[in-house]
Amino acid sequence: MASMPPAPDGAKATPYAWYVLSLLLLVYILNFIDRQIVAILADDIKRDLGLRDQDIGFLYGTAFGVFYALFGIPLGRLADNWHRVRLMTAGLALWSSMTALSGFARTGLMLGLARMGVGIGEATAGPAAYSLISDWFPKRLRATALALYSSGVYLGGGLSLFIGALIVQRWNQAYPGGGPLGLVGWQAAFLAVGAPGLIVAAWIVTLREPPRGLSEGMATPAHPAPFRAFFEELLTIIPPFTLIGAARQGAAGLARNLAVLALVAGLVALLVALGEPAAQWIAVGIGGYAVFSWATALKRRDPPTYALIVGTPAFLCVVLAYGLNTFLAYAMAGFAPSFIRRSFDIPPEQLSALGFWIGAPVALAGFLGVTIAGRIADALRARSPVGRIHILLFACIAPIAPMILLFTARDLTFAYVMLPLAQFLICGGLGAAAATTQDLVLPRMRGTATAAFFIGTTLIGLALGPYCAGRIATLTGDLATGVLALLASVPIALGAIGGAYRLLPAAEASKLARARAAGEAI
Repeated sequence: MASMPPAPDGAKATPYAWYVLSLLLLVYILNFIDRQIVAILADDIKRDLGLRDQDIGFLYGTAFGVFYALFGIPLGRLADNWHRVRLMTAGLALWSSMTALSGFARTGLMLGLARMGVGIGEATAGPAAYSLISDWFPKRLRATALALYSSGVYLGGGLSLFIGALIVQRWNQAYPGGGPLGLVGWQAAFLAVGAPGLIVAAWIVTLREPPRGLSEGMATPAHPAPFRAFFEELLTIIPPFTLIGAARQGAAGLARNLAVLALVAGLVALLVALGEPAAQWIAVGIGGYAVFSWATALKRRDPPTYALIVGTPAFLCVVLAYGLNTFLAYAMAGFAPSFIRRSFDIPPEQLSALGFWIGAPVALAGFLGVTIAGRIADALRARSPVGRIHILLFACIAPIAPMILLFTARDLTFAYVMLPLAQFLICGGLGAAAATTQDLVLPRMRGTATAAFFIGTTLIGLALGPYCAGRIATLTGDLATGVLALLASVPIALGAIGGAYRLLPAAEASKLARARAAGEAI
């Protein structure tokens, strides 16, 4: 690994770096508009397609999240080895097209397949963007830059509520029996939010690709065959091709892989026999087994990357802690609009007003929460190696009271106030957690580290949180009970935060030595 002059401790980001960040933020806003719009359309989709709350949880979370997680790993590898700007451009075009195609869904199955396509496309964004930002911005500004980028989660999520509600209301008023091509309001909303991404993709492709490792002064040579590495990675995580990767590890590796596959299949079969929906747990089972297969293959093919990601308990603790944060956050985001709409009997002609009074405050609260927390995280990190972990702890505990008050509200105005307050408090951990995981790896590993980080967000948070809330709501007949029951996860999150606090300083201090010991040429 060649060296170049590192950015000095007091280095400032260039104007072009801020321009790149602004455009990446726009992409992330579109990302979450397309991802989150299901929340405001949920009741209309349920009615027209004959679905239940647990099915909405599956469509909102699992169908998207599992494929986002699985493809995020090989696409993270591609982001480490190939042109990140081109990768993001292709991904944006794919997920925008699949969002638009969601508008033609006539069954839950068709909509689920389209959501899987959205997940695959969006899996390109995080690894490419995190790696680009980490190269354009010096280390002392990394949490701030990543927090600003991450504000797209809340700006996009908030905008999706208003835009989706407005389109549904206007379309259904103009075409009470269905409009052109027989499309109803929620279908028109998917089409309307998917199309702009194709235009932005043509803008993204004009960005410059920075030298990899620019901010640390650690130049990383170009990979000689990035797509070969991508397809090799794909074979390690997409069943049944995972058995090929396992066979390369010898008889013992194949036997271990088959044993884990049998264990996962047995657990899924047990859950289905107990009455759980097959699609949900087959998808989660595939995700869990695939991640195990990938991790064991990574250990064989790239021991240094394995050592600094999967082999670093501090990294895993941060992923688990933030994954459980999103377990609550996605459940709240996915079902709060439906809870308010049902609890206060909001009529269809007031849907756009509901979208505005939920969406605008939530977008502002999320933006302020994640950016303020990012700045504080950087300030705390300057004082202590574990400074950012305090932000994770705050994001775990602080939202509990407003969440309870929101889902027990008996006054509409009070509910409108509690939702953005809960959003403001729960979102602060994102920039801190993301920056912490980036600090634990070498520049060439950032895309893979980002993909591994998002496994917590997806397989733990997105694939399980909304579904579990919807499933409990279906069983109990009460949506509030479904969401609030998930607060039982908080003690586990606190344990993970405690582990990160204890292990992080040594892990960061020893990363170069551990990488060398695993075979990295530094």
